[in-house]
Amino acid sequence: MRKSANIVTAASAVALLMGALSIAPQTVKAEEQDMVKLGKAVAEDRKKGNCFTCHDYAGASLAGNIGPTLVAMQARFPDKAKLRAQIYDATKANPNTVMPPFGKNEVLSAKEIDAIVEWVYTL
Repeated sequence: MRKSANIVTAASAVALLMGALSIAPQTVKAEEQDMVKLGKAVAEDRKKGNCFTCHDYAGASLAGNIGPTLVAMQARFPDKAKLRAQIYDATKANPNTVMPPFGKNEVLSAKEIDAIVEWVYTL
């Protein structure tokens, strides 16, 4: 009887773990989608990122052409940390850039920069 109780307990534990694992990706996916939406909103906010003033990207209205087009961003920045650093303070990589140092000058919060990175990675 004791052996079958251990098997039932082990089976219950495995079922619980499998159930938790099946929910986790959906939760993470929803959080990522929320960050992407926030990133796009911040990027298009004229008082925040205002990215379309300089950059063209899919869906941009009256986009600028001062900065590079935002396409294939995962290929161009395989390391998200480098993309984040570029948005935070582009002057570190290029002292002559016209891109504002959004993080260094506290135009954007850390969360807003992270959200923009997530959004840009979808382009």
